[in-house]
Amino acid sequence: MQNTRLFLLFAISATTIAHATADGDPAQHRVFDVGQQPDDVRLKAPKDLNGYFPFEVPASKAEWEQRKAELKLRVQIATGLYPMPEKTPLNTVIHGKVQRDGFTVEKVYFESLPGHFVSGLLFRPDGEATSKRPAVLCPHGHGGRQQDYGEAKMDELIKSGAELHKRSGRFPKLARCAQLARMGCVTFIFDMLGYVDSHQISRQVAHGYGKPRPEFETNDRWGFYSPQAESRLHSILGLQTWNCVRGLDFLESLPDVDASRMAVTGGSGGGTQTILLGAIDDRHIAGFPNGMVSTSMQGGCTCENCSLLRVGTGNVELAALFAPKPQGMTAANDWTKEMMTKGYPELQKLYAMLGVPDNVSCEPMLHFPHNYNAVTRKIMYEWFNKHMDLGFEKPIIEQDWKPLTPEEYTVWNDEHPAPDGGADYERKLLQQLNERDLDALHHHAPEGDTETQNYFSTIRTAWETLIGRNVPKSEDVQRTKVWKEERAGYWEFGDIITLTTEGEQLPIVSVYPKAVEWNQQVVLWIDGQGKAGMFPNGKPHADLLKLIDQGFSVVGVDLYGQGEFTTNGVALKENPTVANPRQFAGYTYCYNDTVFARRVHDILTVTAWINGDEHSPKALHALGVNGGTPLLAAARVIAGDEFKTVAVDNRDFRFANLTSWKHADFLPGAVKYGDLPALLKIPSGQNASASDSVVTWDGTVDIFTAK
Repeated sequence: MQNTRLFLLFAISATTIAHATADGDPAQHRVFDVGQQPDDVRLKAPKDLNGYFPFEVPASKAEWEQRKAELKLRVQIATGLYPMPEKTPLNTVIHGKVQRDGFTVEKVYFESLPGHFVSGLLFRPDGEATSKRPAVLCPHGHGGRQQDYGEAKMDELIKSGAELHKRSGRFPKLARCAQLARMGCVTFIFDMLGYVDSHQISRQVAHGYGKPRPEFETNDRWGFYSPQAESRLHSILGLQTWNCVRGLDFLESLPDVDASRMAVTGGSGGGTQTILLGAIDDRHIAGFPNGMVSTSMQGGCTCENCSLLRVGTGNVELAALFAPKPQGMTAANDWTKEMMTKGYPELQKLYAMLGVPDNVSCEPMLHFPHNYNAVTRKIMYEWFNKHMDLGFEKPIIEQDWKPLTPEEYTVWNDEHPAPDGGADYERKLLQQLNERDLDALHHHAPEGDTETQNYFSTIRTAWETLIGRNVPKSEDVQRTKVWKEERAGYWEFGDIITLTTEGEQLPIVSVYPKAVEWNQQVVLWIDGQGKAGMFPNGKPHADLLKLIDQGFSVVGVDLYGQGEFTTNGVALKENPTVANPRQFAGYTYCYNDTVFARRVHDILTVTAWINGDEHSPKALHALGVNGGTPLLAAARVIAGDEFKTVAVDNRDFRFANLTSWKHADFLPGAVKYGDLPALLKIPSGQNASASDSVVTWDGTVDIFTAK
């Protein structure tokens, strides 16, 4: 990877090698040759929803439980549900019962949030219940709960074996609800945002968004997809996940439902919701997420993507979070077609390790395209029959029934008028979500020692997930010596630091006092311009010279997107985004860390290298200047006691003031979890108090010797 000159340096590392062109030339502080960049995997194109998402099964149950806890927390945070918000009254209304052979159908609406309505249809077994019944929640996919193949297609579908009945088979989502009700299950299918009776947020906004809406990106009247919403982790996917949680609440509240025997199934986009609900809600005992458990395409709609959700993971592993509970699915001639060899074997391995190998199933259906057709539904019926103890003998054959008329399936009417929606409602809803989250976080103004500790513990946990990386093991950080130069009063070293476990490389410049004895303390200089910030116009910064004169060694680094990571030395101003014509943050940040997070990762890598160095420094201090303050503040939360002192030059930065989600300092969730003020106040170690967290740098070296 390095040229011959670099390999020779291992043998002659004490030799001074001149590489500068002239005194004061910024190029003299380069580590790589001019025009060369680090050999870093992050310089590749960002991953998108069509990437490859394998599931690597941990080696033991204990390792899996740890991974499961991490991923469950990630899903909760990504969907805006950490800490879990208060569940407000549903104020359920059930009306308009109609009779069919073997079951009834009723119209339902309830408030998942005050003033925000979930609408749908409730299918119940016919007759009075003599005992409480099992229940099934059915989040649907695109096409709506009233999805209609159309009469013209039915002969072909029946001939292919995809459907059985010309009447009810036209409406495949309702067909499964009817059959489940005939099997004794209280079944609720509810509207995706923007479909059928859910109009408060339009289908265009929820599923068709593609271009920025400046009128929805102001700091007091923002809407979905805006930097303000993303910085608070408010998304369409998150709202639909919350509606799913409240859907289980609704079923659980019904007097004829046995809350200990609930299940969830959905196909396509409803399969995505089934996966996520299985990850964060422990109440249902069986699941059937169809059409979306795959190592390939992860879901193409804005309602299936949100920031942070799949960084370092994918749908197969997210589905695995439901283990060891029974979970079935199928593979079709779509993005799931490789499941039998990529994804399902890993799920089988996990379930076997957990001692329940029969609790997972994937049936190959490659002769059908993407579907939740009658053949697939039959597999689901028999899966739920077995694991919910419904008592039916196989095979279970779906029965025909007379479809519902528009009057019978439309929830809203004169007696039950539809609620208001539109642009003003969207803005109002986002403000409500913001207030809900502030309530869950004690309004960011905790009272009393216990509440303060709980608050800091909560936001520290959240920030650990927002950043997504701990301090690596020092043995995983490799140093490659490149050059050593004698300067006026100090030695300067150029090195390459490689985090071998991640394939990441960093150019490092270290200065070591020559005129005075080293005090065995190191200052890590984090600068918004990278290591060039220590050498404005190629010459040492006045504060750098002060530190050297006091006996400190100082380390500067080009973090990801700074200095030698670029071709012109100018730090990245924006995040690289995926090649998707729809301008949605979730298409990039669902799968990739932001520039900000990657830079914090780099600080953690350098921290591990310094504290694990063979020279064993007595103390590591850190200095954040010239835009480095928020980066260092975030790294300090993760690194804890790795730093003895942290000093920053600017406390005025706010994530809330960023006007673009593409900005290099943007981080999803940063505003929700307290912004920079909270970062600066979080205790730096497990036994530290908030008051000793960060000091303000004013060029006074005594800051690092006062403690």
